[in-house]
Amino acid sequence: MHRPPPRLQPPAALPEFGGRPAPGVPDPERVDPAVFGVLLRRHGWQRRGGAAGIYGRWTPPAADPAARTGTSLLVPESRAFPDCTDLLEEALAALARGALPCAREVLHGLNVPSDEIRWERQNPQIVRIPGRSPRALAVEDHLRAAAHSLLLAGALAARSTAGYYGARHRRQAERDLDGVVAGPSSDGGRLTAYLPVAGGRGTLTRLHHALHAAREAVDYRRTTGGMEAFDAAVQAGVSRELSDALIELVSGSEGARIALAWAPAAGAPAGCAARPEPVEFSPGDLPALREASARYTRDEPSVPVQVTGTVVRMRRTTPAAGGSVRLQVLSGADVPQVRMALDERAYRIAGHAHLAGVPIRVTGLLQRRGGFRSVAEIGDVRAVPLDEAQRDRLIKSMDESLDPSDVLSADD
Repeated sequence: MHRPPPRLQPPAALPEFGGRPAPGVPDPERVDPAVFGVLLRRHGWQRRGGAAGIYGRWTPPAADPAARTGTSLLVPESRAFPDCTDLLEEALAALARGALPCAREVLHGLNVPSDEIRWERQNPQIVRIPGRSPRALAVEDHLRAAAHSLLLAGALAARSTAGYYGARHRRQAERDLDGVVAGPSSDGGRLTAYLPVAGGRGTLTRLHHALHAAREAVDYRRTTGGMEAFDAAVQAGVSRELSDALIELVSGSEGARIALAWAPAAGAPAGCAARPEPVEFSPGDLPALREASARYTRDEPSVPVQVTGTVVRMRRTTPAAGGSVRLQVLSGADVPQVRMALDERAYRIAGHAHLAGVPIRVTGLLQRRGGFRSVAEIGDVRAVPLDEAQRDRLIKSMDESLDPSDVLSADD
């Protein structure tokens, strides 16, 4: 039976353009006319003439109300045009005044060179109700949550290679997505996200390879009945988290399509096609994806660790006995906190360390079960002495790095 991965926090939504200040007008002296033209075409603008090799006249997408008002932009094709800067300044100002979604997307791409990922989800027909129905809003929220899960799987794969991450690297991967913004969703069926080239390219490059590897593995499973391709796909970035994100994206739909486009100012990353082929998944792929998710969870091994951390919680049912302890991890494991069951002697050591304000060091196995958030087969447990300067630095680092969303749920 397929079970969804444990969540460390409520589902995150990709921040929209609408929740951020409008993109500023780029400096026309710094705008590359060729990049400008590529972005206009990518976001649905149509070239309607102009002098070939000199400038082009661009109109908004046909479906946009502005297309019926005679709105157009004159954009030079290169810096060789004598009035290039003046034309660019007028075109950029017109985009900023228009406040159209397709205009904001172009301005964002010029201000912050960004790679793009687009999701198209074929939803069953939604009855249109004025003011947007709760069902339509739920479909849009579903798409945004699935898109975030897919990007998070790519960010995790960019951090390390694993079939199942659980809580490992989760906090760092979420931070890697801080610069991502999304455009408006169209009826809950289409969504585009923008990842800055500076800092976000590793995530999308890894996701590009992982999506194609997942598609090939699903095809192999459906053709031959074998799961070997999913084992090999781990090296390309496929994981339980990616499988679950694709399941989330496709479930309840008639199919989904994912397309990537590289920032024209930066070009394609090494090892990637200049124009990547879109990847599609259908409801018929769900059994293979669910089987892969369960396989990755089952096969991922527990990890030997030596964890250093500060005691943040202790509990035992009777005096003079062992109990459970929770540590905020300082080093030794790629998770924010771990819990463990200690015998009476180790529990006493942890208690003394907590009262003295010093960390403890524990050896054991970081357990796959539960998402790598508990340590079992405990070996050595000892306090780590600190001098005053070290203790002050420790307290300061904890105050600066502690994120409330990283706190684990209560012990069962």
